[in-house]
Amino acid sequence: MARLPRYFVKGQLHTYDRTGTLWEGRYKATVIDSEQYLLTCMRYIELNPVRAGMVRHPRDYLWSSYAANACGKADKLLTVNKLYRQLDCEAEARQLAYRQLFRAAVGRADLAVMLASTNKGWVLGSERFREKIERLTGRRTTPKPRGRPKKEKAGD
Repeated sequence: MARLPRYFVKGQLHTYDRTGTLWEGRYKATVIDSEQYLLTCMRYIELNPVRAGMVRHPRDYLWSSYAANACGKADKLLTVNKLYRQLDCEAEARQLAYRQLFRAAVGRADLAVMLASTNKGWVLGSERFREKIERLTGRRTTPKPRGRPKKEKAGD
């Protein structure tokens, strides 16, 4: 039994012409303020296979939700988000609006904020949203300022 995982990984690497470990890196996730970032995050995620050179267009990636969101392909695994629904009340117009989102790249500033939040486990959203999550969880949602706190002078 101890050898089974090694053989499985070896087989997967050979089958898919890969090198390295099968599950590289740790799982990373973050809480997002859907009002502000959901559609941006959806675009980022659905464009990952394109950026990786696996497909030419997000609709070509088998495991993407793009075909459902942009083309109306039925997918029992998906739950339609209310913000996606708010793009338009008619399905065809909503799908068109979703496709329009993909005409522009995810902005560098948004990308940097999303990656930093995800990689470090910080909450992604407005100040009000972060404060709400801090109250609910009792955890910090942003990093502390860099460096040591300044010492107070005697007599202050």
